[in-house]
Amino acid sequence: SYPHINSNIKTFARTATSFSTTSNSNNNIMKAFGIYEAGDHTKITELTNYPKPELDASTSKCLLVKVKGVSLNPVDYKVRKNSDPPGPQGKILGWDAAGTVEQVGADVKGYKVGDEVYYAGDVTKPGSDAEFQLVDERIVGKKPKSVGFAEAAGFPLVSLTAWELLFDSLKVKEGEGSGDAILIVGAAGGGGSMLT
Repeated sequence: SYPHINSNIKTFARTATSFSTTSNSNNNIMKAFGIYEAGDHTKITELTNYPKPELDASTSKCLLVKVKGVSLNPVDYKVRKNSDPPGPQGKILGWDAAGTVEQVGADVKGYKVGDEVYYAGDVTKPGSDAEFQLVDERIVGKKPKSVGFAEAAGFPLVSLTAWELLFDSLKVKEGEGSGDAILIVGAAGGGGSMLT
């Protein structure tokens, strides 16, 4: 049993439900899930008055995404445990997400308002465990129509891990290796399940 993970999931499920069932009369404020200080799962809290991200000149290649699904990864636990927030507003946690594009930056080329997208965010930016997130269009993909938002949010980081193992670490070349095999040991985790 992993009590810290189970606690995170229960806390986030409760918070995520409140995102979708309550309205905020102030359009410049959003709800988010995060920490005010690094530590164990008891430090996780709802950041109720977090400023909603806004597009500007410095985010001209970004999308403002209304988050509709997120996943919980080991990296979330590590970030929560080891990084203090940059200021008094707290740090929004979360990595993988799926949602709908609400606004596009001035230099965005591949997406439009209403597109359904998924992505693994940037650990140096506010996380995905929020009502809205700014994300660079260059790390976003269009969500497959065959899966829902919750399922799509589970793909990005594990897919990238599998890709990097095959094509960056093992130097597998696309179109080569027909008839060859790779033995994948310990494939029970996310990355391994994507490889198999």
